[in-house]
Amino acid sequence: MDLHSIYSNDFPDFISEISQTSAMLRLYDIGMNCGCEYTSFPLFEGLEKYSRYTHSVGVALIVWHFSHDMRQSTAGLLHDISSPAFAHVIDFMHGDYLTQESTENGTERIIAESVEIQQCLKKYGMKTSEVADYHLYPIADNDTPRLSADRLEYTIGNIVNYRLASHEKAKELYDDLCVGINEENEQEIMFADRRKALEFAQLSMQCSRIYVSDEDRYSMQRLAELLKDCIVRGIISEEDLYIGEKNVIEKLLGTEYSANEWNRFRNYSAIMRAGNSPDSRIVYAKKRYINPFVKGYGRVSEIFQDYGILIRRYLSESQSYAITGTI
Repeated sequence: MDLHSIYSNDFPDFISEISQTSAMLRLYDIGMNCGCEYTSFPLFEGLEKYSRYTHSVGVALIVWHFSHDMRQSTAGLLHDISSPAFAHVIDFMHGDYLTQESTENGTERIIAESVEIQQCLKKYGMKTSEVADYHLYPIADNDTPRLSADRLEYTIGNIVNYRLASHEKAKELYDDLCVGINEENEQEIMFADRRKALEFAQLSMQCSRIYVSDEDRYSMQRLAELLKDCIVRGIISEEDLYIGEKNVIEKLLGTEYSANEWNRFRNYSAIMRAGNSPDSRIVYAKKRYINPFVKGYGRVSEIFQDYGILIRRYLSESQSYAITGTI
């Protein structure tokens, strides 16, 4: 998808060097679509490979573009370093499906224990405490529905990957962004042009609906159950999840039981809203959305009332119904 060319005209040495450490390269084998891309649901058909590595480097480049601050950019680069195989599926496995933050556990430990990362940090005069928590830096991360580098990167990535807009359109919208002071007197990535802000917001809402679609929620819940079952049976271990997806899949295919369960998961191709099947589940998921700020004007929902109505409608939609995957 060549997302990185959108984000920055230069690729600083410190990002290049840290991104080539073993702990970072592991993220090549952790997908952004949380296992959904392995199913046969048409919604996920034809997606390009979009890894946590691509996302993390993209976040670092966005932070660098807007701040030219090494520590903030490095924190953005390292923010997903503890992600397990299938990423937020493991939040579902741990019962953290509404906040989806359990996969962040271990970030500081991994950074501190990586000899390669520590060598890079020392070379550039940085400390673990300065880069282990990207929540410290509002350009890198902030609370929903604000726009941050993390939220911006995966939105642009999915806008392009789900073919909601072209690479060129994504770059056009990105080029309108700047850093300004929001209504709470804090720094935030924001738009200069109201119409471009609305266009981005509407595209981001399409992504939001994909993230909580029946297909997405069901896929993540069923894969979480599959993995937990196989951990209990000793087919895989929780430690295997922190190697990569290829490793886990190879182990699942290594026994008849888990291979059958994995292939069944892969063959899900349609969703029914029904509660009379053993495979029925009521699945709740975190509702992600963005309400961008426009410099000098305020939030998009304040400028364009229809978008405010769209947000309220989205947030009020129930997930309290049973869904069943079919083959």
